Amino acid sequence: ERGDERSVDKCEVYNVLFERVYSSLILFVKPTTHHIFTTIMLSSCLFRFARSAASAPAATIAARRSLAAAAAPSTAVSPSSFNDGPPSVFDKIVKVTIIDPSGARRIIPAMVGQSLYAACDMNGVDLGPSSCGAAQEKVRSTTWTEPLYGEGAASGFDHVLLQGGNEGVAIAEPAHENEKKMLEAYWDEDEIFPESRLASQVEINEKMDGMVVYVPDRIVDDIP
Repeated sequence: ERGDERSVDKCEVYNVLFERVYSSLILFVKPTTHHIFTTIMLSSCLFRFARSAASAPAATIAARRSLAAAAAPSTAVSPSSFNDGPPSVFDKIVKVTIIDPSGARRIIPAMVGQSLYAACDMNGVDLGPSSCGAAQEKVRSTTWTEPLYGEGAASGFDHVLLQGGNEGVAIAEPAHENEKKMLEAYWDEDEIFPESRLASQVEINEKMDGMVVYVPDRIVDDIP
């Protein structure tokens, strides 16, 4: 506000100066055509200068307000902005709890799309040797299972028990015929449960976050 008052005072000084210069030119300059033209030009310049000085405070205030509005941060945040942002690899990582035969628990990260055996192997969880080929078949819908003619599971050492109440286990690819044969060939009947799977045949999905996997006692797999 003080700056605006100073600008107005300057405008009044310019107006008084303009009036005095104009009156001096009229009194002391000879009324020839050239002098009259010069007087008019000087008067016009002084008048324009006075007008620009008078309008400067308003323009300065408007400019300051526009700059302040542009610099002020926006406090309104839309609800959808919380979900915005670039995709991250952490969006495809789930946590799986492994319980070994001694009862010790360990939480490991697992990438969506990889096998449970690969996730355990990357995190130092020993499930024994594993041998498997391409998938035998792929469930595409509730009414169509596509045969892929792969070898499937070729050994049954990597036996695990999946948490029955987990949503990701319910929507996972079911055990195929060759996987069931390997479980029956390597493990006794009383060691196989409805939750039994081969880790190499279980594909991690997003709903498996928090899943609990129990690893039963290992069978002998180091005989030469």
